[in-house]
Amino acid sequence: MSGADIRRFVLAIVLMMGVIMGTNFLFPPAPTVEPPPASEGEVEGVGEREVDPVARLMREAEEEEPEADAPDTDADGRERLVQVETPLYRMSFSTYGGALRSAELLGYRSFSRDGPVQLVPQARLSDGGSARGGRLEASSVLDGLWLVGSGSDTVPLASYSYAATPPDGLRLDEGSEPRTLVFRYDHPTGRFFSEIRYTFSPDSYIVQVAGELPELDSPDRTTLLLNLGPELAVNELHEPDDRRMMAYSSNHVEDGIRSRPISRMKEREERGGPLYWAGMKSKFFLEAVLPSGDSEFLALVSARPGDEEGAGAVQVGVPVEASGRYGYRAYLGPMERERLVAMGDAMEEVNPYGWRFFRPIIRPIVGVVLWLMNFLHEQLLLGYGWVLVVIGVLMRLLMWPFYQKSMRSQVKTMALQPRVEELKQKYADDKQKMTQETMKLYKEHGASPLGGCLPMLLPWPVLIALFFVFQNTIQLRGESFLWLPDLSAPDPLYILPLFMGASMFLLQYISMKTAGTASQQMKMMMYIMPLLMVVLFFRFASGLNLYYSVVNIATIPQQLIIAKQRKKAQAGIPKKRP
Repeated sequence: MSGADIRRFVLAIVLMMGVIMGTNFLFPPAPTVEPPPASEGEVEGVGEREVDPVARLMREAEEEEPEADAPDTDADGRERLVQVETPLYRMSFSTYGGALRSAELLGYRSFSRDGPVQLVPQARLSDGGSARGGRLEASSVLDGLWLVGSGSDTVPLASYSYAATPPDGLRLDEGSEPRTLVFRYDHPTGRFFSEIRYTFSPDSYIVQVAGELPELDSPDRTTLLLNLGPELAVNELHEPDDRRMMAYSSNHVEDGIRSRPISRMKEREERGGPLYWAGMKSKFFLEAVLPSGDSEFLALVSARPGDEEGAGAVQVGVPVEASGRYGYRAYLGPMERERLVAMGDAMEEVNPYGWRFFRPIIRPIVGVVLWLMNFLHEQLLLGYGWVLVVIGVLMRLLMWPFYQKSMRSQVKTMALQPRVEELKQKYADDKQKMTQETMKLYKEHGASPLGGCLPMLLPWPVLIALFFVFQNTIQLRGESFLWLPDLSAPDPLYILPLFMGASMFLLQYISMKTAGTASQQMKMMMYIMPLLMVVLFFRFASGLNLYYSVVNIATIPQQLIIAKQRKKAQAGIPKKRP
């Protein structure tokens, strides 16, 4: 703005002030007239502007600001962190709003940084790090935004400094009783307060939270909007895989479970309640909110895409009672199926196995497979690599009868193909007669065109369940085997995908060479299918590739046995009708 513009602006302000003062001097306001008393049946205050109770409460509270520093800050006004440590985790809470600034899972090593897994992305404070004066860039979880009705007026609880009790935090040893960390803020005017109570147990990743806010004389429903952070911190060696798996999930009372990848969000999304639970997850870890106390359900879950590609922010709405009290449970830990099942309300489906329509079928199989993995690892003291080898052999043995029946049926059907071709030529002009004679031929020799397919369909749910278990189960995370540093990550040397493709080629080669006849399509499939499987499984978890490689190797003896039976069957069936 130029100097002439500034002068004109100041002159305009002076002229406007002169007009206002001169008008009031020449034309004084009329005397105030007391309004008549409201008649019976009229509502007092009609015609006055309704004020949101939260806005009114905070306006009254902010009329008198404290001159001294906030009660629980450093001398330079920065926030103070209060630490809680148990055998399972180490958490740091901010004195500003009792927000969670750090959550380290001591039993899991991070592959993207030194030390244990960190759930909260670590950032820094701008403008010298002052949470009061500067812009707060540090990530946080469980910081609350109190809103009423449509939320046009809100109270960011993390903008106030709370006093912590005990001030030095908590330490819980194994076998200790649950203990509570209390954060409380009281405005100097006494018109506003906020209290948050976190209760920790040494053997659980669940944190019980109870809080209290001022009671409002308002018919509107109040909600505490909890922040689950901009995203979960990346802890896997291959960052794109971890980000690809990040999603927010919720379980609606009527509509059921829905999981939405963060990377697919293009705009803000919201799912209204009532909800059993809601949370945000990465490949192996989870931040979730569940109702507690008098609140049976959650109010909503809201998500929006973040500034960076593949990032986002999730908020969960917790109902606040008319008295100002609220409560919820926060799960901050690994996606261990046993722990999630114990929480109820299908919490284990936050990490769903398979497609929605198929989950009821494979869910029991997943439970059996995970139990078997834990039994072999914990009771027989096998490493998880050898556990996969044992399961691969066991599954081949269990499916042997189905595979045997299917192959025998195929042997009979393929041995009859010359006779079938003969019938096609003989009854080329009579399709009905050809079908009748073909079915009669199959019946005479105990063969069926569908006999080779139906037995192989029965093991498919098992194969699909194993695919999802070995691809995503946290038990394989960080487990090494031979040259593989991590069974939950791709093979860094790409040996297993190539070996799996080679074993598949060998199986198809044995099958084709002993079939007696091989079409051009069969020969092409023998080369194309293994190549496609190598490409598809190139970036899959090495544990999954290890399992399928073992299954292929364990199938070779059975394939050789079937080949001998196929030759015997072909020799025993005459080429022409007697």
